Amino acid sequence: MNDNPVLNKDIVGVIGLGYVGLPLAEAFSRSGRVIGYDIDSAKIEKLKKNNENKNILFTSNPADIRQADFIIIAVPTPITRDKKPDLSLVINAARTISQNMKKGSVVVLESTVYPGVTEDIIKPILEEPGYKCGVDFSIAYSPERINPGDEEHALDKITKVVSGMDEATTETVSRLYGRVAPSIFKAKDIKTAEAAKVIENIQRDLNIALMNELTLIFQRMDIDIRDVLAAASTKWNFYTYSPGLVGGHCIPVDPYYLVHKAEELGYSSQVILAGRAINDSMPGHVAEMTIKALNDLAKVIKGSRVLIAGLTYKENVADIRQSPVKDIIKGLKEYGVEIIGYDPLLSDIEKDFGIPAVDDLQDAKDIDGVIITVTHNAFKETGLDGFKKIMTSNPLLIDIRGMFSKEEAQRKGFHYRIL
Repeated sequence: MNDNPVLNKDIVGVIGLGYVGLPLAEAFSRSGRVIGYDIDSAKIEKLKKNNENKNILFTSNPADIRQADFIIIAVPTPITRDKKPDLSLVINAARTISQNMKKGSVVVLESTVYPGVTEDIIKPILEEPGYKCGVDFSIAYSPERINPGDEEHALDKITKVVSGMDEATTETVSRLYGRVAPSIFKAKDIKTAEAAKVIENIQRDLNIALMNELTLIFQRMDIDIRDVLAAASTKWNFYTYSPGLVGGHCIPVDPYYLVHKAEELGYSSQVILAGRAINDSMPGHVAEMTIKALNDLAKVIKGSRVLIAGLTYKENVADIRQSPVKDIIKGLKEYGVEIIGYDPLLSDIEKDFGIPAVDDLQDAKDIDGVIITVTHNAFKETGLDGFKKIMTSNPLLIDIRGMFSKEEAQRKGFHYRIL
């Protein structure tokens, strides 16, 4: 890591203290002063209450941003209901900065966007008070690579991509991020760095979509895709991905940013949208699997009690953004199934998902079927016996990620299904 003495005296401002901004602020605070800004005053008060780090000032007062030499934008970039980019949070952050930055500041965008946002949207907003980019301030882009719950790829273990508006800015930002990341890659220019970020998640989305489509095909042939993958992966250039539900802020969202920009340029995406369509259809497929399995067991569909274990979008992370479980619930409700939610990481299931929930698994009674959506450690500890205790005769287990052994589940009397 870089220990440049000048940069270590500079103050870093982080705008947006979510799952990206907060760990970033904490990382920079280990070697210098940090201004952590968020519009959510309740969040700021909570952070202040628990803060023992004298290097971080948590604030909801935009005037405090004037202290920062570097200002990093780390706000969410969601999509609208019609799956168009929603840049409102980025735009609002840029406008706040433009009214509260000192001359000479370097503004760095970390949020995932399509190529061109930093220079074509952020830059003009920052110039609105009469500033001139390259004279009064500089701009750069460094895509976030935070993966919640993944300690193996934490900020201090990854390569950080950076690019500035010119060579001097790129060098300055490289030294800045060298304080928190062990390796820096300098992208050719800002648009290249923006493009690199958005395709990282598109590639993963498409690979999962391929596995999901193969699953749908092989299920019709009574072939387990996991057996197929075990055989195919013996080839030296075969890369293994797994079928599954896709949720979270990044993978189901980012593809639409590039698709939007492509459409502006007169190109209609085919492969990217096809992959999105497949992955978006999988929660409905799980609901259909469940209904068919209940029917095969001669259970009355309307009024059957199904417990969904795991409502977060990934294992061991209390995050429900873009949770695919909501579409599973929607599909089951259409058939009159009674749904009960259970997730030891969540406390507001009834409010967030609109279904009754239990805080303790053993409080669930007379369950006809269980759908396990994610491999929480708590579910592994519960084990097959723990789930079976709450179930009626002929218990159905839909084990989406294959957490339990099919053979063991069948020995214990479960009717076992896997995605």
